[in-house]
Amino acid sequence: MSKTSKIVAWAISGLLTALFLFSAAGKLFLHPEQMEQIHLSDWRIIIAIGEIASSLLFLFPKTNKLGTVLLSSYLGGAIIIHMTGGLSIAMPTVILILVWITGALRNPEFLKLK
Repeated sequence: MSKTSKIVAWAISGLLTALFLFSAAGKLFLHPEQMEQIHLSDWRIIIAIGEIASSLLFLFPKTNKLGTVLLSSYLGGAIIIHMTGGLSIAMPTVILILVWITGALRNPEFLKLK
């Protein structure tokens, strides 16, 4: 892996982690009423904790693969919630694609089927 690829992968990983941590903080402290609108207010703390844990696992090299899978699952759920709520799926889909691109850049062997 080239030095440029490593730098790009780390930069995107850092930005994605910051995005997920900000999103979790919003669920916990800033805008809990948004979770009420989608009828998930009873689950907001568990969802936020899962988002924090998954994003931190994604950030660190030893656990990046697990973090990639967990964030993929989380974003899959977000896409379904957006679909059933009549919201645009563009943002969670783009973020999911970025998670997989970053996971592939950081672990090229991750996408191999062998």
